[in-house]
Amino acid sequence: MLQQINYHCFSGRPLQCGYYATLIFIREYGVGMMSKQIIRSIMSLMLIGALYGSEAIAGPILGADLASFTVLGAETVTNVPTSTIGGNVGVWSSDGANAITGFNSSPGVAVSDSQVTGGLVHAGTALAQSAQGQLTTARNNLSSLGPGTILINPDLTGLILAPGVYTVATGTTNLSGVLTLDGGGNANAAWVFQMESTLITSPNSVVNMINTGDGAGLFWNVASSATIDTNTTFLGNILALTSISMNTTATDRCGRALADTGAVTLQQNTLSRYCTGNIAGSDGLGGGLDVTTTPEGTVVTFLPFEPAAVPEPTTLALLGFGLVGLGLSCRRRIQDKQSGKRLAFNLS
Repeated sequence: MLQQINYHCFSGRPLQCGYYATLIFIREYGVGMMSKQIIRSIMSLMLIGALYGSEAIAGPILGADLASFTVLGAETVTNVPTSTIGGNVGVWSSDGANAITGFNSSPGVAVSDSQVTGGLVHAGTALAQSAQGQLTTARNNLSSLGPGTILINPDLTGLILAPGVYTVATGTTNLSGVLTLDGGGNANAAWVFQMESTLITSPNSVVNMINTGDGAGLFWNVASSATIDTNTTFLGNILALTSISMNTTATDRCGRALADTGAVTLQQNTLSRYCTGNIAGSDGLGGGLDVTTTPEGTVVTFLPFEPAAVPEPTTLALLGFGLVGLGLSCRRRIQDKQSGKRLAFNLS
């Protein structure tokens, strides 16, 4: 917990700083020892966090404009209908081409399309331009985390990986079967895959994520192009230097396809930043990491451990029985009071 105090107090989070400082004191000494002097010390820590926060700017890896896009290209976005997209679709190129096919589009204007929910189609809009700038920054920030664990075998099939940074070598395929990402009960679990060159999946391959929650993040930082092959069930944010191809009926139901300098090609795909299940609040698995900018520079850090809220079925059942019992008890008390009133009326 000392790590959490250090993180929050010196990352511009005064409220969280005070919260964790209070918890650790109570754990060590008990509530009865909370003197005025101790309370003043905790408030001083919170003040440090507030003052430091005036110089430090902290935020997620994906900037707000970038995070609003589920599909973003730099040359073109091409779609073979019908695709299903949750979030904005957009393109912005410095040469002004801004071509989008397979979706409704209008140069410089955000328009709706029946294939897009929770967003609009942006062909050369100011929002798409801002998002492209934030994409370059996000890729650089992810690269600053370094190589992490170097995986010699380029094929991730069969692995069960804990949160962390992984470098994946170039291969004919990076996923021919099932990859499992295990958050270990951390709601803020994050995985960063530094792809040395391409990202390639084989048909029918699968990425699974377990034991995490709403604060999770998954980022594929691709040094070249990405190809997600037919019927692949993918997860996470693909940030590719060049192009991204989603082959027929491949899905990414919690993530994004973001191309920095190239095109995004879709073929009857499903992609969404609006997730379901225990990662429903993760905004397309855009969490888990924090970017803190100070006068000294920019630092990317993993968020502190936060227990994932995953109630056991037996816990839910006991809660249900408890609520039923409480309801019956309240009903019985009401009936007893009503009986007492009727008895008093008869006696009078």
